[in-house]
Amino acid sequence: MSVRSRVESFDAEALAFELRKLPDSGRWLIGFSGGADSYALLHALTSLDGLGREVIALHVHHGLQPQAEEWALRCADVACQTGAQFQLLRVSVQRMSEQGPEAAARSARYEALAQQMRPGDVVLTAHHRDDQAETLLLQLLRGAGPAGLAGMPPLVPFGKGWHARPLLGQTRETLQEYLKRRGLGWIEDPSNSSLDPARNYLRHRIMPALQARWPAAGRTLARAAGHQAETLELTATLGRVDMEAVAADEPGALSVSALRVLSRARLHNVLRVWLTDKGLPAPNAARLEQVRSRVLAAATDAQPHLRWPGGELRRYRGALYAMTPLSPHDPTQVIDWDLNGDPLDLPHLGCRLCVADLRADVEGLRRAGRAISIRFRRGGERCRVRGTAHSRALKSMLQEAGVPPWERDRIPLLYVGEQLHEVIGYWLCEELDS
Repeated sequence: MSVRSRVESFDAEALAFELRKLPDSGRWLIGFSGGADSYALLHALTSLDGLGREVIALHVHHGLQPQAEEWALRCADVACQTGAQFQLLRVSVQRMSEQGPEAAARSARYEALAQQMRPGDVVLTAHHRDDQAETLLLQLLRGAGPAGLAGMPPLVPFGKGWHARPLLGQTRETLQEYLKRRGLGWIEDPSNSSLDPARNYLRHRIMPALQARWPAAGRTLARAAGHQAETLELTATLGRVDMEAVAADEPGALSVSALRVLSRARLHNVLRVWLTDKGLPAPNAARLEQVRSRVLAAATDAQPHLRWPGGELRRYRGALYAMTPLSPHDPTQVIDWDLNGDPLDLPHLGCRLCVADLRADVEGLRRAGRAISIRFRRGGERCRVRGTAHSRALKSMLQEAGVPPWERDRIPLLYVGEQLHEVIGYWLCEELDS
């Protein structure tokens, strides 16, 4: 089979050619909606001889359409016919989400898929060349840079393994023709015909007009996305070189003074790469511009921060830190802990305390039978570090230790009765004289 025929038609052999490029471990989990694209993927995959892997069709039930229950039953039946395992995943989608219903459903769908993964698994989705062309146009209209214009990668780390898109060389038409030749029908989601979502408008109105004038438009746009992916790879390489040059003494932070001397383009690039490597969404161009004007240019003793959906930047002592937005925290709370070995979850801090985390004599505290609790800094706390003669204000100790201000009130404090016994992760405190 020639390379051209692989592009212009689809069958199990064409899929096998793409699957040989994927990591050779784990199970294959297919995002199976029952539509033509995912049906063609599932059918072709299960038609291959000697797979040597488990194939599991995962159907995400969003509950957004009246036919959702009927579709789930239909997908279970199709999976059974192909010999694949089937799993139904029910998710709840916030219709009034700031993301919009389509984006909220997509986020819920991928989160559900990731939760089913074991180490080394590969999630296969049926995105094709027309999807790639539509993605590029959408990103162009949003003013995206190379990261957006690179479109959807064929393989990317995801969950505990990988997310692969082995059909990016195929078209919607070739996948439907594959099913028609075999007399296989698929689910048609009526929402796909609505012109309200931007992607649907491009699909039904813009792409046909482009292809009427330029028949190869879909292939050309997908190729353009590939060029942008190469550009993105180069800018990421440069960004990591710059990251080493502007690294602060504090692990994971960047030096404010070093960032200030970078050109606008290199500053924006290193920030995007840094945030992406941390698993944080990059801010838009306007927010990136504010990093220089508001955060880096602030007075030396200022503590500016910049927030956007999914991330925020904070500055302290000449270093720039990036993190997910801090959740609300009540420093007045008192949490009882019996030290019986069970971890103590602190979900608002995104952490879990284990007995093994403590420096205190846990057995001695258990024998003493005194009330143990976790509290947080409210002001006025003092600690006499073991081996020293005098107590000191906890506030001063944390400042001298270089603990950023936003972390100080979130450090768990172990109390025995009303006595501060340990600043967890930092110091053991001797009992103060009354």
